[in-house]
Amino acid sequence: MEANEFITLARVVKTQGRRGEVAAEVHSDIPDRFAPGMKLFALSDIGARRELEIEGLWAHGRLVVFKFVAIDSISDAEKLVGVELQVSCSQRAQLEPGWTYVSDLVGCTLLDHGCEVGRIDNVQFGAGEAPLLIIANVGNNFEIPFAEAYLESVDLSRKQVRMTLPEGMLEINAPMTEEEKRQQGSDLKGHGLKPRRQRQRSNRGL
Repeated sequence: MEANEFITLARVVKTQGRRGEVAAEVHSDIPDRFAPGMKLFALSDIGARRELEIEGLWAHGRLVVFKFVAIDSISDAEKLVGVELQVSCSQRAQLEPGWTYVSDLVGCTLLDHGCEVGRIDNVQFGAGEAPLLIIANVGNNFEIPFAEAYLESVDLSRKQVRMTLPEGMLEINAPMTEEEKRQQGSDLKGHGLKPRRQRQRSNRGL
């Protein structure tokens, strides 16, 4: 199958335990989406896929711990860190109105007040309650919360996501200039803090 015939349901973020378990951030809010015996495809960062079968799973905070058949050691589990856990598009669950698959958002153009901001390159989870849309623009990347309060519409047929962002959000979420980095580093010198820029977060689920 081609790459666009798969959807990502979770991403392995770390090993968990001594018997090959791994912890993953889940990109689906469908209850009981995973079950023992279910087959998943693990996609590596070089584009290779391997089939895995779920032996067992359980919740661990905001993550889900998976135990896969024939993955029985820490060294086996380490090879799975960073992989995306996928199923074929034919196995997509039917979503309720207003819900969107992450894989459908990637590649869409983000519009703010009708003006193009850039292309959605990725969706990140875990930094706040709302997933972050990673927007690529010429010379800049923006991190925009996929928040219901800002969302106007998602038009997958036209590959567009329309939002109404608060004034100044794009400036807040834009990368720091070299001058800003130097100034903030100077302000924090001697306080034992690593310079970083504050970013807004809002509520929205996928």
